[in-house]
Amino acid sequence: MFLSWPIGPAFILAAVQISIGEKSCVLWSSAGLVVPRGSTFEVYCTFSCKSKKYIYSGNPPQKHSHQVFNDTTIYLKIDNLTSTTTFSCSCEDKLKLDPCGQDISTGYPPDSPKNIFCIYEIQKLESGVVNCSWDGGRDTFLWNHFVLRVRTLSGNVTGLLQFNVSMKGSVRPSVNFTVSRSVDYISVWVHARNSLGSAESPVINYTLRDRAKPSPPILGQPDCSSRKCEVKVEQSLNTSYLEIQYRADHQEWRTDPDSVGSSQVRSIATLEPYRLYHFRARSKFSFGLWSSWSSNVSSWTQEEAPSGALDVWIVHSPGSKSMTVLWKEPNTSISRGKITLYTVRVSSPSLNLTTNVSADSRNYTVPLCSHYEVTVWAHNSKGMSPPATMTPLYTEAEPLQHVNATANKSSVTISWRKPELTAAMYVVELYPEDFLLNELRWVLLNKSETTAVFSGIKPYECYEGAVYVFYNKSFVGKNRSNRVAALESEPKSSPSFKEKVEGNNVIVTWEKLPRAFRMGCITQYTIYVEGNTGYSQNYSVGASKTKLKIKNLLPDVYTLWMTASTAKGEGPKSHKGKFPIKQDNHLSLLLACVVAVLMVLLLLCLCQNPVVKQRFWELFQCLMLDVVPDPANSKWAKECTKEKQGRLSIQLLSSGSTSTDQEEDTNLVDVEELFKQTTDTSLPTTDSAQLISLSPDADLTTLMYPPLTTYIKSLSHDSDTNTTVDYISSDGPGNMEDGEEEEAFEDMSFLPSHSIFLTEMLQFDGTLTLDAVKIDCSDLQTT
Repeated sequence: MFLSWPIGPAFILAAVQISIGEKSCVLWSSAGLVVPRGSTFEVYCTFSCKSKKYIYSGNPPQKHSHQVFNDTTIYLKIDNLTSTTTFSCSCEDKLKLDPCGQDISTGYPPDSPKNIFCIYEIQKLESGVVNCSWDGGRDTFLWNHFVLRVRTLSGNVTGLLQFNVSMKGSVRPSVNFTVSRSVDYISVWVHARNSLGSAESPVINYTLRDRAKPSPPILGQPDCSSRKCEVKVEQSLNTSYLEIQYRADHQEWRTDPDSVGSSQVRSIATLEPYRLYHFRARSKFSFGLWSSWSSNVSSWTQEEAPSGALDVWIVHSPGSKSMTVLWKEPNTSISRGKITLYTVRVSSPSLNLTTNVSADSRNYTVPLCSHYEVTVWAHNSKGMSPPATMTPLYTEAEPLQHVNATANKSSVTISWRKPELTAAMYVVELYPEDFLLNELRWVLLNKSETTAVFSGIKPYECYEGAVYVFYNKSFVGKNRSNRVAALESEPKSSPSFKEKVEGNNVIVTWEKLPRAFRMGCITQYTIYVEGNTGYSQNYSVGASKTKLKIKNLLPDVYTLWMTASTAKGEGPKSHKGKFPIKQDNHLSLLLACVVAVLMVLLLLCLCQNPVVKQRFWELFQCLMLDVVPDPANSKWAKECTKEKQGRLSIQLLSSGSTSTDQEEDTNLVDVEELFKQTTDTSLPTTDSAQLISLSPDADLTTLMYPPLTTYIKSLSHDSDTNTTVDYISSDGPGNMEDGEEEEAFEDMSFLPSHSIFLTEMLQFDGTLTLDAVKIDCSDLQTT
């Protein structure tokens, strides 16, 4: 039904309101104050002022461009209004007066009520309560008024009851009313109306006996043992049937098959130890409907000793001298009570250690030793669990093949292929990279399973798994899975690195990204190197590496930076580092030394040739220093020319004498030397500590190239009691008799030389001894 106000009466009403001074203006709608949704209409304002006028809508108010109807009235056209809106008007010269305004509501007319449903609950022997509810249809966005009409029939007596319900929204309306137990039949229907229209439902007839049900039972507190609970039931009226249901936490309701009956005390004997059970009940007459469910009551069953062994696993960190025993908290079906403590025993030929740990503990560290077993028990108030034994020292066996990990948004699945040998059980691990001990997740599976599913994983976290196959107690194979992540993106950060220059090489070391910045599984690190002279190179290394040596860089100044990558892309660049590569002076020196050694070796090889050796010897003599004494021009040679009878005056100097002492305190020794000419000549050597004077009678030719004598015997005159014998060797073969010459050659082998080549050119046989050069004093003649 569409409501519309006539324009004429509206103007008259506005004029009356303005004349009595209630408002500065009057507002009304051409369609009324309640309109169907989507309506188009006009909103009018009539003013008592002649100044500028305005129309607003909404909250807070928004000004609109209006149209003029006459000198006192303006209006605004509204198109497709879909919600209740507030409209207001004001006059510029009367701002002190209250503006006029009005809410215009929108909605739908009511639908016909349907799905009427009535239940007859008998609470007393004399009367019962009828509850009727119905579906009021779609939400009209308006206040709806419902009228429930009930016609009763008791024998031949009829009655009419009426109940009013007002509500807004789409909630299912309902009405409760009391009727006598003598009423056999009722007829019900509903009338609905709102500002836009009205509707009525069809009539529904009920036989109250068919709709009758008892009140819900009342349950007492259960009395429970470890396997059974007894529940007491109270009811206001006797019923024919009683049903009790029970469930443990987070399980579905189950009906005890022995609970259906009329007994007021029920025993439920299909329960588990140490469980919190909830109970509820309902009842039914021999006719009608089941009652509503009673309120729930709860109770714990008593404890029993644990029924099964714990799940135990052992973790060993490489390089550590200890191992960590892990175990899982047993579920209630195994624990059968509240765990009070755990017992850990380490047994070996050299160690037997038993320790009790608290019920909150899930791990215990034991020393690492050979040939031992670890056993763990759980205790509750009724006893202890069977032992769970594990040995950490396995014999390596054939690992599993085709171990594969896959991930979705909430779980990781690890699967594998069954081994050829028959497995006893599997242990499957799942852990994030660089995990802490409490982040390790593991599960024991029987030999028939080939898949393990771990739920509740974190996004942007890299996980890795491992599968252990037990062929018997200590014969174990292991294989790792690939790395996976539920969600991935490019890394948020870059590695922190350091560079160290060693010659023309640089060693780059870095730290792995923190887990919060990896955003998945790192696939590689990339090192970028650029030189000032145009060199550019990058190096990719695996995710497990933290060091790279870059070799054979040319002298330059280099810039280095790094990035990390996942399967989704490369992360941001790190800070840049600069390092110089300098010229290697040690290498140049080494090369020079190598060249010098090669040249020396080359010269030594050349000197093996006699011609070359002769050339070197001549060159060596040319380079001899001038200070080398010449025996022909020595003082000894000159004095020899003055001795007519072949006598020599030899001046001996003590080692501590000075040059002045040589002239003043000279010890003169007369030596008679017998010469024998020979065609062989040799260079004599001179002793700088002795000044030798030749006799003037000596032959000049002989003096210039004196023949080598076998020995010279001298006797000092400085001592009367002690005779000192000096041996002065002429360093070479002299002129002597044939027998003497052969004997001298056999006893002499020393020849001083200034060159390594002279030794080979001048060779003598024999060995020089003191007996060979001893001087006979009988040959000395005093001058």
